[in-house]
Amino acid sequence: MDHATRTNPQAERLRAGPDRHFGEAIRRKRLAKGLGLRRFAQLVGVSPTYVSQVEQGNVDPPTAERVARMAQLLDEPADALIALAGRMPQDLPAIIRSQPLELAAFLREARGLTRAQLQEFVEQAKRLSAENRRSGP
Repeated sequence: MDHATRTNPQAERLRAGPDRHFGEAIRRKRLAKGLGLRRFAQLVGVSPTYVSQVEQGNVDPPTAERVARMAQLLDEPADALIALAGRMPQDLPAIIRSQPLELAAFLREARGLTRAQLQEFVEQAKRLSAENRRSGP
């Protein structure tokens, strides 16, 4: 599962979509993929009744792990659907705990940046990470 932040048309569609809630997005995308309710539920590992209730907004969205599975089945970016569900990707809490002061400060400062500016930071972080891996501990 790819948790990297990147500009991609699918993520942009999710942000700009008319969906009022997670369930509407899932239903629209499931139908667009030609997946029936029962088959989709089976592939996700939940009951059709539960998927129906989620799609109608009658219950809270599933766990981040299940949302990631839904995203995979729907060919959508997992991070975008997980955020729409009001969840957090499973790897992020440990990342934040590793350097809580610096990462919290970074996130607060980054809040006012544009998507293009954030993408620049992501690319720089990738380069720095690669340099760190090459130079070792």
